[in-house]
Amino acid sequence: MSNSASSLSVLVPVYRCEASLNQLTERLLAVLQATQRPFEIIFINDGSPDQSWATIQNWVQRESRIRGINLLRNFGQHNALLCGIRHARHDVIVTLDADLQNPPEDIPILLGKLDEGHDVVYGAPRRQQQGVLRYLASQIVRLVVQAAMGITYAGDISAFRAFRTQLREAFTDYRAPTVSIDVLLNWGTTRVCAVAVQHNPRFSGRSGYSVRRLFAHCFNILTGFSTLPLRLASWIGFCLTIFGIGVLIYVVGRYLLLGYSVPGFPFLASIITIFSGAQLFALGIIGEYLARMHLRLMDRPSYVVRQEIEHP
Repeated sequence: MSNSASSLSVLVPVYRCEASLNQLTERLLAVLQATQRPFEIIFINDGSPDQSWATIQNWVQRESRIRGINLLRNFGQHNALLCGIRHARHDVIVTLDADLQNPPEDIPILLGKLDEGHDVVYGAPRRQQQGVLRYLASQIVRLVVQAAMGITYAGDISAFRAFRTQLREAFTDYRAPTVSIDVLLNWGTTRVCAVAVQHNPRFSGRSGYSVRRLFAHCFNILTGFSTLPLRLASWIGFCLTIFGIGVLIYVVGRYLLLGYSVPGFPFLASIITIFSGAQLFALGIIGEYLARMHLRLMDRPSYVVRQEIEHP
């Protein structure tokens, strides 16, 4: 596919990024104009409490190729991106965060790789600009996605991606409060690759993805898009059943051979505790899936748009 054949929709979820928005927009416009492709920039304000929406409104008034979507509240980065994906009008979608950790100048690198015939291209950082705990949490999330969905490229997943807009047909009817864009894209294609890009320190402020929120996102992926926890509970139950049979054989054998059973309350209490814990673990996982079924039946939306604005 040639560069002139595909137009671009650049999606930027915005939350507490007022300080970096002006510089990001100026650099995006310069880069996208240099590609000589038709393009649009869509800012999705994810309930940001600062003046981000006012900044977006100013840019929409100044530039005809910029659009703004204001959500009713903070729904989360992936929910905001899902909204932007459904509003995109062009052939190729590029997503990046508003904190300037991924330079807009690297967008042509992703587009060049996409033009080789891939459907999704991730910008894999050459060097992560994160703390140790945040880096470890991010790696765990990637491994969980790989285990839950069978995605071999999970180690390269990042918020900086380019993909063909037609992939959204794979999840056009998706409605749930829990969203993972990378899992949804995996529903549509396996032609995925990654290319090394620059990863800079955050322009200002701090990331909204704390270690706790990353692990919560990881748990949502496991229980929302996979049956792996249920299989884990089954295997734990099976292993403990074998363990229990082994203990029974040991106790009966000891009585038959030595004439007395295993003495002591601690032994019995330990066995009861192990089996009770396994039962509660399995019940907890089943309860989590029932809760998600309940939420799906409530038909809660992934996002709600308060306002959409375009250049007059």
